[in-house]
This record gives sequence, C-alpha cells and structure tokens, in this order.
Amino acid sequence: MALPMLTAEDRRAALAKAAAARRERAVLLADIKDGSLTLAALFDRGGPVAGKTPVRRVLEALPGVGKVRAARILDQMDIPANRRLKGLGPRQRDRLLELFPPRPRSVARRREMSGPRGAAAAAVR
Repeated sequence: MALPMLTAEDRRAALAKAAAARRERAVLLADIKDGSLTLAALFDRGGPVAGKTPVRRVLEALPGVGKVRAARILDQMDIPANRRLKGLGPRQRDRLLELFPPRPRSVARRREMSGPRGAAAAAVR
C-alpha cells in the first residue's frame, strides 16, 4: 500500500504531532524512573500516549530494572517484546502489579541516596 501524498502543511502538522507525543512519552518515562508515577497509576491513567508506550520501555524505566531484567520478565509472562500497554490483558496487568507494587516515595528516595551514586559519591566528587 502506497503512502498518501501529504501537502507540506499536512506533513508539518504530522511531524509536530509526533514530536509532541515523543515529548509526552519522555516525560511519562522520566516520571516512572524518578518514582513520581507508579505502574498502577500509569495503568489507570490511560490516554493515547501512555497506551502506545511499549511495555518493555516502561519496565526499563522502573527503578532497578534494566534491559536484561525487562526482557526476562516479558519472557516469563509470555508478553511479546513489541506489546504496548493498551494491549495488555487484565491478568498480565495484575501480574506486573504484583511484581512491582507501589512503594512510598520516601523509600524510593532513600534507596537512591544509599547506592554507589548516592550522597557519599557526590561528596567525593
């Protein structure tokens, strides 16, 4: 199937829309990474940008989860690597929430400060 021919104005509008979605997705993943947005809140949030975010990228944004652990979790749960959040079933969501229950913000902050890149490392620099 051939792509439709877009006018310069339509192309500019589509590029702006895509850039806005990428910015919103980056903010969403940053909020997950710093602990201000939990996995449960993300599932409740909905919306087109959150729904189209790949599950793998969300898992990698969670504190303590890297590429290898995210891939292992997806394999164990039989979730395809390219699955997006809106494509998860209720059981898959529940299993992910069991693995990553919401934790108090103060606990997340203490864990950040106690690691090798925490307060002691900053004092040495």
